[in-house]
Formats: sequence, C-alpha cells, structure tokens
Amino acid sequence: MSEPQTPTLSQRLARFAAETTFETLPSDVVESVRGRILDILGICLAATPLPTSRAAMRWAETQGGAAQATAFGLRERVPATSAAFVNGVLAHSLDYDDTHLPSVLHPSASVVPAALAAAEANRATGAQTMAAIAVGIEVCVRIGMAGYDRQAGNSTFFEHGQHATSIAGAMGSAVAVGMLSGLDEDGISNALGVAASMASGIIESNRTGGTVKRMHCGWAAHSAVSAAQLVALGFTGPPTVLEGRFGFFQAWLHGNFDPAEITRGLGEEWAVPDIFFKPYPANHFTHAAIDAALALRAGGLRSEEVERIELGVAAATVRTVGEPIEVKRAPQTGYMAQFSAPFVIAAALSGGGGLGLGLDDFTDERAADPELRTVMSAVSVVADAECDAIFPHQFPGILRVRTVDGRELVERVLVNRGGPGRPLTFEELGAKFRDNAERVLGPESIERMRDVLARFEHLDDVGEALDVGGARGPPGPPPPQTHSVSRGK
Repeated sequence: MSEPQTPTLSQRLARFAAETTFETLPSDVVESVRGRILDILGICLAATPLPTSRAAMRWAETQGGAAQATAFGLRERVPATSAAFVNGVLAHSLDYDDTHLPSVLHPSASVVPAALAAAEANRATGAQTMAAIAVGIEVCVRIGMAGYDRQAGNSTFFEHGQHATSIAGAMGSAVAVGMLSGLDEDGISNALGVAASMASGIIESNRTGGTVKRMHCGWAAHSAVSAAQLVALGFTGPPTVLEGRFGFFQAWLHGNFDPAEITRGLGEEWAVPDIFFKPYPANHFTHAAIDAALALRAGGLRSEEVERIELGVAAATVRTVGEPIEVKRAPQTGYMAQFSAPFVIAAALSGGGGLGLGLDDFTDERAADPELRTVMSAVSVVADAECDAIFPHQFPGILRVRTVDGRELVERVLVNRGGPGRPLTFEELGAKFRDNAERVLGPESIERMRDVLARFEHLDDVGEALDVGGARGPPGPPPPQTHSVSRGK
C-alpha cells in the first residue's frame, strides 16, 4: 500500500476553509469580523467622491455584464468582479483601513470587498459571509507572514518592491470567494492556484508618486472573484502553487519564506482579532504621535505654548514620517499631511474631529494653515532606541515638548490605539463609521446601515446590508446566482 501524500500548503489552507463555519468561529473572531465589515464599508462610503474612485466606477460601468452586486457610488448593480474592484479601490484609498503587525498588511481592504461581492451574487447569508471573511483574512495574513523576515524585522515582499497587501490579499480573498461560491476543498485549492497567477502590486508609487496604489486592493478583489469563477467553469491550479519550484514564493520571494507561518496552529490560533484598526486617517507610523499630542492637549498644553518638539520613533519609520524634514514641516496637500509627523502633531494639539483626528483634518487647506505651519516648524523627528526595541510589533512614539515658559513635557505612547493592547470598542468603530458615512448618506440611512451591520450574522441575504439609499440608487432585478450555496447556518 502506498503511503498517503502530505498535503501541500494550498491543500492545507483549502481544508481549513472547507471545515470552517460560522459556528466554529471563536467569539472574538466573530466580533472582530463584525467590526471590520463596519469599518471597511464606512471607508468605502467616505472614499466615493475621490477622483480615483470616480475613475474606478466609470471603468466598471464600461465593462457591462450581469447585475450581480453593489458597487458603492453606482446606481445599478454590476458584475461581482466589477463590484469587488470598485469597493476594493474605495477601501484602500484613504489610508484608513486596518493593519496587521508586524507584516504591515492591510488585509480587510481586499478580502471584505471580494467576499461581499461574491456573497451578494450568490445570495449567501450573513453567517456564511462572516466565516468566509474570517478565513480569507487569516489566509492573507499567514501568507504575508510567510514572507516576513523576523530576523531582519521587515517584509521580504517590501524589500523587493512588492505590495504585500495586494499580493497576499488576492490569495486570501480567493479563498473567501471560493467558500461563498460553493467550491469544495479541491475547488478552493484550485482557486488559490489560479489567483496566484493574478496576484500583483508594486509600491514604487510610494516613492515617486502616482495613484496606482489605490487600485491595488481593488485588483486583488477582482482577481479573487475571477479566479473562483474560472475554477467553477473548469480551470485548475497547481497543488504546489505556494511552495513549488516555480510557485508563488519562488516567484515573489526567490524561495525565501517560512512555511510554518502558514500552518502553525491553523484553525486553532487566529490572527484576525489582533489586526489593528486605524483610529486616524493617516499613515500608521504617525498614530503614536497623534495620541501623545492629544494626551498633552487634554492635559492643558496649547499650540501657542510650544517652543520646540522632538518626536522619537523607531529608526525604520523616520524616513516615512520625518524625512525630508523641510517637506514634512510644509506638506503641500492633505495627502502629504497623512505622512507628516509634524503635521499630525500640530493638528492634534489644535484639536481635531472623528476619534481625535478625522478626514476633515487632512484637507489641502489644513495642510497650508499658517497656525499649524508655525507648530510644524518647531517639530523634529529622531530615531529612538526605546521605540526601536518595540518596533515592528507596535509603532511607538515618544513626544518631548519644551514650552515657551521653560517646562519640559514628555508623553510616551508605546502601545498603539486600535490594536489588542488598546482596542477600539464597537461603539468607537461606529463613531468612525458615522464620521465616514455622513459624507454621502443621510442620518437615517447611516443608522439603518449600522443597525443591519450590527446583526450581520442573522441576515438571510447580505444584499440587505448594502441596499441603503444614497450608497446607490434603487435596486434593479434580484441579482442572478452564479452558484448555489447551502443556506444552513
């Protein structure tokens, strides 16, 4: 008798997906997924006015096809692939989506849009959709962590100029979509195999500009839905797609990966609840500075009292939020302000919206505000050994302020708000959602949508969560099903 073959990595992930149901999810995973759906949909709504969002919507409209799923900003339903693309673009366009550490992945921005599009097209229940999102995010993070170099403290993807968020996101999203499309274990493995040939994303735009990064999570979600649909029609992928000689990790990382990051505790240990929500719409490296400035302001410090400010951060983050310092002290746009430590400190000391700073604090006008520029000119950003010892498991910051009357104030923020050490409550996520959604929806629609999302697992059809006046026009005919999904909860 021949020895049974050891399952490949994609087969292990597919089995995990096939065996996971809503009932098997730990309670903290359920609550985490509920919050991530609420968070991503609020961000999508807030992002609809952006020029890149409008471009994505127009592109989707030109593609034609069956009316299957909701794309925010469009009046009529579009094919599930197009809805996944549009909503994925929206979800990642404001730098407001969640972050996994230490991989620095933003998993929900592709997985949630892909899963919702597939769920709406296939008339899946809320419980089925939550299970699929949980598994998809978990797979995304584990694949991303397989490419994380713990010794170097950095993602090998990033060292190669690759956007791990969209590359790993396409893979995790494909698993989620496969679950919602009625694929069995072999089908989900094949979906991973097909999606691997579609996963993509390079991050040169972070260095020299361009808006293409906003497209990455949309394309990851589009690829995931496409991959599952192609598998359902007969396409197959290699079972060794991840670890094979010419597989995913060889192609992207030259074979330098840790397979144990994918398999260790799979199905028993979940990364999902530990992913950091973003309380502020700015680069995550700036968040400790925001918290420190808010704390000093709450203690009575006012902008006009500042003589100079020194922000200590991990050395690896200085170039992102503090260099070149002349540029960071004078951001030309609201988008540049999102990556400026001097700006966020000045804005927080003057008082902001949302959960401390909101989207309205990152406008072009605010970036050029003379009073804020005065404070920005007093800010220096330096590497700090205490922060280095904690990074990248947190993005810490230490704010040292000298006042005009000679006082020395120090505020340490070593644990980021929004992570497992300082979690946001569902009510705080609801406040963030309202702040985002009110840009396109009226109060009644916002409350209705939030109420529906709060009971998401009880929905018989997830389309109910997306059918809100203002997000799109009146619904057309019921979306056709692409595959039947068992409706057992």
